[in-house]
Formats: sequence, C-alpha cells, structure tokens
Amino acid sequence: MTETSEQVLVRASNIVKHFRLKSPGIFGTSRGTVHALNDVSFEINAGETLAIVGESGCGKSTLARVLTGLHEADSGQIRYANETDGKSRQQNIQMIFQDPYASLNPRLTIGDIIAEPLVIHKIGTPAERHSRIAETLESVSLHISDTQKYPHQFSGGQRQRIAIARALIAEPELIIADEPLSALDVSIQSQILNLLMKLKTERNLTYLFISHDLASVAHFADRVIVMYLGEIVESGDCESIFSTPQHPYTQALISAAPVIGKGKRQKTSIIYGESASPLAPPRGCFYHPRCPKMADSCEIEKPSLDPINDQANTHLVACPISLNH
Repeated sequence: MTETSEQVLVRASNIVKHFRLKSPGIFGTSRGTVHALNDVSFEINAGETLAIVGESGCGKSTLARVLTGLHEADSGQIRYANETDGKSRQQNIQMIFQDPYASLNPRLTIGDIIAEPLVIHKIGTPAERHSRIAETLESVSLHISDTQKYPHQFSGGQRQRIAIARALIAEPELIIADEPLSALDVSIQSQILNLLMKLKTERNLTYLFISHDLASVAHFADRVIVMYLGEIVESGDCESIFSTPQHPYTQALISAAPVIGKGKRQKTSIIYGESASPLAPPRGCFYHPRCPKMADSCEIEKPSLDPINDQANTHLVACPISLNH
C-alpha cells in the first residue's frame, strides 16, 4: 500500500441506478425494478487504490459502469477533476473487465484492439501510435510482434495483459479494474496483481479495484468501500477495515474469508441466510433480515453512513448499533 494524495480525482454524489425488467417480446410486461445503486456517494483520491468489496449483486460492477459512462445514472452527479460534462472521463478513466475471453474482440488483431482508444480519441499519427503500442506492450511483458496475432492465440493471463495494455494506451489517470483476477488460474492471479502494482508506481495511476478476494484487497488497497444491496455500509482505510470492522456484514465477510496458512475459513462469524432481492429491498436497513445484532428500529429506520469515534473521521459505518458500542 502507498501513501495517497489528498486531491480528489473523482467525486460521486447520491448516485441512483435502477433497471426496469420486462418480459420477452415487443409488448413485454414489467417484471419489476432492480435497485442496483441506491444513493451512493464517495470520493477517489488521486494516486490511491480504492477497493470495493461485497457479495455478487451488491452493485459493484454497475457502479464501475456508471463511473465510466457505460451506464447513465438515473440521478446523482459524478465529478471528475471538477468537471461534470463527462468528456474528461471518456479518456482519463479506462476499465479492465473481469473476463479476458469476452472483453477482447475475436475478429480484431491485438494491435487493432490496443490501438482502438487512440483511434477513438484521435491521439497521435500512425507512427506515433505504433511506437506507443510497442512501449505499452513491453510494459505488460508482451512484444510488438504480438500485434499481428488474434485473441484466441493467447492464454487467459496473456489476454488480461492485453486488456491492461488497452486500458493503459491512452494514458488515463484512473483505471477501474472490475474483478480482474477472478477469471484467471490461481497461479496467474498473483502475476497480474503484481503487474498492476508495478504499473501504478511507474505511471502514477489511481485505481478503483473491484474484487471479492479480500486477501488481494488487503495486500493492494489503500482504502476500502463495503457494499451491500446497492448501498455503502462501511468505508475506511484498509488497515482499519480489516483490523476493526464495524458493520456486522463487514465482520462476517472478513471472518468468512480464507486465511493464509490455515487452509480453511474462520468460524467466528457467519453470514446468515441469503441476500434480499434487489427487486424488493427490505424496509429500513437492507441487511437487517440477516443481521445477528438486529434491533426493532433496524426494520424501520434507514441508517446513515456516519463516522466512528476516530480523530480523522475517515472510518464510516451505516449501523447505529455498532456506533453505540
């Protein structure tokens, strides 16, 4: 982990994103609304690695796509470097997707795939693009000769290196890595994580790192946001989140994670039951049906994200019961 700048690079305020589901067919009837993001606010500081963790369906990937402009928020505001028009975001925020097999166009050569951001943003002459592609490939341990090949000629780890090169080529300030390790063999995951760390230092990058692998998050991140059912339930610096988690959901996530050297999961905490459906979130605290600390008020009152009793007020938790104990 590294020290971070205090400059805010991205500020997301009160982001809401819902998806309306319809039955198949032209005149399909409504099947309800998925509450993917519910009033989400946070900041990303320049030079830091901010991780987002949570179970599948908690809104992590939707949030990433809203930040990059792939989805448009229903309401709320995203401010990048004090600009809100979205133009700066298109070039300066790039994304690495989860599946290196699905994220690369099989009909294009590697050279065309990596050059695509340069073409879209009209960056450089053909000769300058060729030079930048060669330099970028070298930075991810690939070779300029690979530009004439197609994605099917590479392994999963190599394909993820190609995806990283594509994200780097336009020289962005922020890279959003959406589960970049989960589709890879365990033996390759550490290589890709080490590559991301090396590139961060060499290129002074800022990362939004989305993962369910808490061991990688603990090793890589400066700050952590914990999401549950489209809401932030806890946030703080990495050491504080992992050493003194406050929200019952965070405590359960960390306790359920595999422990290096023990070969099995801890049993000090259990995540009870199944997550509620985002089609019908519970009233009050969304986590209350699964929470061992639930009080009557949890079924009625929506908790706010408030600072715990630390001097810097940087560790926030959406649980009044945790705050009062």
